[in-house]
Amino acid sequence: MNSLTITGNLGKDAETRFLQDGKAVVSFSVADSTGRDKPSIWWNCAMFGDRASKLSPYLVKGQQVTVVGAVTEREFTDKDGQKRKTMDVRVNDLALQGG
Repeated sequence: MNSLTITGNLGKDAETRFLQDGKAVVSFSVADSTGRDKPSIWWNCAMFGDRASKLSPYLVKGQQVTVVGAVTEREFTDKDGQKRKTMDVRVNDLALQGG
């Protein structure tokens, strides 16, 4: 299994939705800033379960977090018909950073 640890800031408030079985899914994006002269890498993250729903109110734009999870690659077709790939993180652990 692959594992990735990222520390960065949330790009927008987390979104919570529920699966048919009632399980919570919290989605958010984290910017991994690699340096002043390099662009940030944006990671799409998803966290599942009760802990995710309890953390959701604290996952607001600008909040610094550290996430640990498994990376998956996903292909999709954008609105212009172009095939794209994105790297997603299924979050196993999350820690809020800062005050």
